[in-house]
Amino acid sequence: MDSTTQLMKDLLEVDGVPGFEGDVRQKVKGYLEPLSDEILYDRLGSVVGKKVGQADGPRVLLAGHLDEIGFMVTQITDKGFLRFQQLGGWWSHNVLSHRVKIKTKNGDILGIIGSKAPHVLAPEERTKLLQLKDMFIDVGAKNKEEVAEMGIRLGDPVTPVSDFFTMRNGELWGGKALDNRAGCGVAIEVLKRLQNEEHPNIVFSGATVQEEVGLRGAMTAANLVKPDIAFAVDVGIAYDTPGMESIPFTCNLGEGPIVLLMDATMIAHTGLRNLVIDTAEELDIPLQFDALMGGGTDAGRFHLHGIGCPTVSIGLATRYIHSHNGIMSSKDFEQTVELLTAVIKKLDQQKLQELID
Repeated sequence: MDSTTQLMKDLLEVDGVPGFEGDVRQKVKGYLEPLSDEILYDRLGSVVGKKVGQADGPRVLLAGHLDEIGFMVTQITDKGFLRFQQLGGWWSHNVLSHRVKIKTKNGDILGIIGSKAPHVLAPEERTKLLQLKDMFIDVGAKNKEEVAEMGIRLGDPVTPVSDFFTMRNGELWGGKALDNRAGCGVAIEVLKRLQNEEHPNIVFSGATVQEEVGLRGAMTAANLVKPDIAFAVDVGIAYDTPGMESIPFTCNLGEGPIVLLMDATMIAHTGLRNLVIDTAEELDIPLQFDALMGGGTDAGRFHLHGIGCPTVSIGLATRYIHSHNGIMSSKDFEQTVELLTAVIKKLDQQKLQELID
């Protein structure tokens, strides 16, 4: 297994739903420390490595987000089943009968999100979408007392169970938390590329917390870093599967990084967007484009920092996001790292002023 694939395996298999990103933060910190002049944290748990090129250069923020979608235990029934609330957006079709881990004070407890056998479903139930509020987690307990003995408490986080895997001779990566450990991996790899390269700025590269529940860490991380320019690296939606034919955009696995032109939280900064496109053309890196009326990335908070921060969101086409198993291309990852490294090396004070003007 090559070092980049090992990095992704390490990042995907650690657990960290919104508000409970501590283990992921430690993993990312371990990768950032040897690459950074200093490690910085905000008070919610976001982490960035600081790398000074020129001390009087622009402050450039590059970040993925630590958190993955999951759940929280909010009720324990008398018969020992757990009710839960979602942390991040789930489609309930992706939930039933899947394995999960309850992260308790005594360690991890395996659970199954229960479902009825098809033999006992009423006709009207067979075509009905079961709501998350009607689901439950089975941890094998007989009653509420046994659940307490396991160490399970209200408020405990619940994460999907899914191991990292590869497909197509390692060309494709898969796992539960590509959204958005892929962005964390890009931030680490860009900082690694800059180790022996001159860059006319100060780079802050790392990851935020609680993106999936309202871009919360993006706001506190921006207050910490005070960026002049920012890049949010996240997954994008792959439209290359059956049922996506009516989508006007064509974002496919293995066909290059995605520039997000707009979403519900931000319109890409024109000057910075053009710099990314021009640099990709120079490097012969293919780009894909998307525009969404809903959803958002950390860029939606980054660009509002201070009096305004030129920001672009770069994505990696990913199938089956917000489920137990996503799939993305290692080639797209490599090209995103190459592109962002090259763009950052161009960002001096003169270029910043040109972007603003």
